[in-house]
Amino acid sequence: MDADFGDRFDLKARFNANIGNVLNIDENFDLYPGLNLSLKNFGGHVGARYFFSDGFGIYTEANFPLAKYSDDKSEIGYYIHNQFTLNIGVSFNL
Repeated sequence: MDADFGDRFDLKARFNANIGNVLNIDENFDLYPGLNLSLKNFGGHVGARYFFSDGFGIYTEANFPLAKYSDDKSEIGYYIHNQFTLNIGVSFNL
């Protein structure tokens, strides 16, 4: 399958609820569930961050679709915009 620019382009807004302070686990730990709203899907995410110092930390985040872009699995947009993703990385506080 080959996708052109219109199939691949998307614009997304994210909303987080940072509840690390509410749970009071550790002042360096943050847990954040949230919603993703884009031109081609609606989904959610949940993530966690831990800062080892004021400027350096690690994070992990899982993204999942709630409303699918298309139910037709033969469309390229179904495979591009309806994926579960897991991210792991580092955070810098500038």
